[in-house]
Amino acid sequence: MHTPLHILLSAITALLTTAGAAQTPAKANEASRLDSVQHLREVTVYGVRPYEEVIPAQTLKGAQLESLNSHSVADAIRYFSGVQIKDYGGVGGIKTVDIRSMGTNHMGVFYDGIQLGNAQNGQIDLGKFSLDNIEEISLYNGQKSEIFQPARDFGSAGSIYLRTRRPAFTAGRRTNLNVTFRTGSFGLANPSVRWEQKLSRRVSMALNAEYTYATGRYRFRYRKRFSDGTLAWDTTATRHNGDIQSWRVEGGLFGTLDEGRWNAKFYYYDSEKGIPGAIVNNVWKTAQRQWDRNFFAQGAFQKKMGERYELLASAKYARDYMRYLNPDTTLMYINNRFWQDEIYASVAQKLTLARDWDVDLSTDYQWNYLNSTLVNFDYPTRHTALTALATAYTWHRLKAQASLLHTFVRDLYTVRSGDGVVASHNRHSTSRLTPAVFISWQPMARYDFNVRAFYKRIFRMPTFNDLYYTDIGNANLRPEYATQYNVGIQYQRYREEGLVSGIKLTADAYYNYVTDKIIAVPKGTGQYRWMMMNIGKVKIRGIDLTARCGLRLPQHVNLDLNLNYTYQRAQDYSNPADGGDGGTYKGQIAYIPWHSGSAVVHGQWLNLEANYSFIYVGERYHTSANITANHEQPWYTHDVSASYRFALGKTWLKLTLEVNNLFNQYYDVILNYPMPGRNYKVILKFDI
Repeated sequence: MHTPLHILLSAITALLTTAGAAQTPAKANEASRLDSVQHLREVTVYGVRPYEEVIPAQTLKGAQLESLNSHSVADAIRYFSGVQIKDYGGVGGIKTVDIRSMGTNHMGVFYDGIQLGNAQNGQIDLGKFSLDNIEEISLYNGQKSEIFQPARDFGSAGSIYLRTRRPAFTAGRRTNLNVTFRTGSFGLANPSVRWEQKLSRRVSMALNAEYTYATGRYRFRYRKRFSDGTLAWDTTATRHNGDIQSWRVEGGLFGTLDEGRWNAKFYYYDSEKGIPGAIVNNVWKTAQRQWDRNFFAQGAFQKKMGERYELLASAKYARDYMRYLNPDTTLMYINNRFWQDEIYASVAQKLTLARDWDVDLSTDYQWNYLNSTLVNFDYPTRHTALTALATAYTWHRLKAQASLLHTFVRDLYTVRSGDGVVASHNRHSTSRLTPAVFISWQPMARYDFNVRAFYKRIFRMPTFNDLYYTDIGNANLRPEYATQYNVGIQYQRYREEGLVSGIKLTADAYYNYVTDKIIAVPKGTGQYRWMMMNIGKVKIRGIDLTARCGLRLPQHVNLDLNLNYTYQRAQDYSNPADGGDGGTYKGQIAYIPWHSGSAVVHGQWLNLEANYSFIYVGERYHTSANITANHEQPWYTHDVSASYRFALGKTWLKLTLEVNNLFNQYYDVILNYPMPGRNYKVILKFDI
């Protein structure tokens, strides 16, 4: 059997032999042909594209990412399998992501390779991050399949990597300018501008600014049924207090070195928005407001030194401000402010021991501090030190990675009186070792077919709110553990010609076990008094399926088809005594559907593009008590868009029309938070 290497060598030999024969005179009486065009028979070389990652990521990037009807990162992530989005509605509604039902706090979100942090509640609002400056979104189960990375990257049950656009210039250009304007339903006005400048042969810069305004008002239909199924009410109303006004500015410097590169960047986000609140007790309008100011500056330096050693150093400073106001005195007047500070530094070192064997040692340090206007607040400080030892080995078509992460966390809190600081106390010190193993095998050299598996044990620390929030925090909380098992297969094939340009199929089966799950439980007899406790156990079994196919049709028409499907059985095993009718034991946990999926069809003909996307979320319950009163109906949306790109002199203009929720379905992602019906958007983009 001929391997791809044998075929390649044979092809090169044939080319050299043919070329040599063309230059050898056949007979003395024949004229020389060296001054004429020599024609060689076409040689096609077939080979298998080498796989790069042990566990490949789900990825959206470039034109595919741009074509989706998505405004924020959270909107785009809905098209990944195994992901649940909690969306509280509207343009400015909070949006968090949960991977494979393990909880939002087990998901790490990385921005250009450095994790976004929130020591206060552990949740990252992905609605804050616009797609205007994002080049690629990648989702990894377990962890990123790359050992040369900071230790923090090994510390999550799943990871989302956001990679911003890096300046790229065509020959002869030193400046790129892009201006975008969006308008549409909900009073949306969303201009943005991106400027890229080549400063020298090795250094370039980028600056991106965006403004968003929306009233957030939309019509919705709301139904309420009694536990026996009879209709309580069916009404149509307008959603109020969902307005938002925000600014985002980010910029960066990008440089290249001999065998290396570096970058430095800053990010600032400032918003004021209404919180529409839940529709309960016949209250249809609320007055809660939230202000956010988020800033961070970060940088990274990467360089290869010699043939065997490579260094990656990165650092970050972040400061976040949040104010929450509830002026409704009939419930409880609240006007709280929070300030978070974070300092982070990392050094990763990779050593190549042999041609197919690498070892990495990464060391990180992180400092977090939280200040608040809450009465009797503890003003916590957290010191976190992480050390990861990882190795990657390739043997023929077998690829393996293993890592061992050591995490040390020390919490301090401060008791203050009216005269100032009284004392600082050590409340928590935690030291843990957590392993991970990843394996991928390509059984047949001729086919790009891989079998993969991984095991990982990881934990997440209680957040500052879990531990120290006045009256509900519990200083005795233990870390929450997640143990993950995954087996899967992947097949892909790409062709340079023919109807099918490429096909990619994946299937994964997984089992996750979460212990010491941190949940809120009633405290005493007062229904408004709660405390955080370690009493949760969750077992999650699931299947993720994906399929992608590219088609070349006549008349230069290209189609790209993407399908995702997820089945999950995520059961609450916290309390065996709470079984039977109406109990939570072995019940499907809140908001996790058994079935969910998406379909995306993208078509292109010359400068015209069209996109159709479909998202389906099956039936689920809003608590672990799986009874009729807690049942949530399935929901689905159809979104369509069309765009046309044309030139106006030296300027390229792209016009896009979008219709989201085409069939005007009324639905809730979270109970009592109705989502918008049919809505529209017009987008103009200028590339100068």
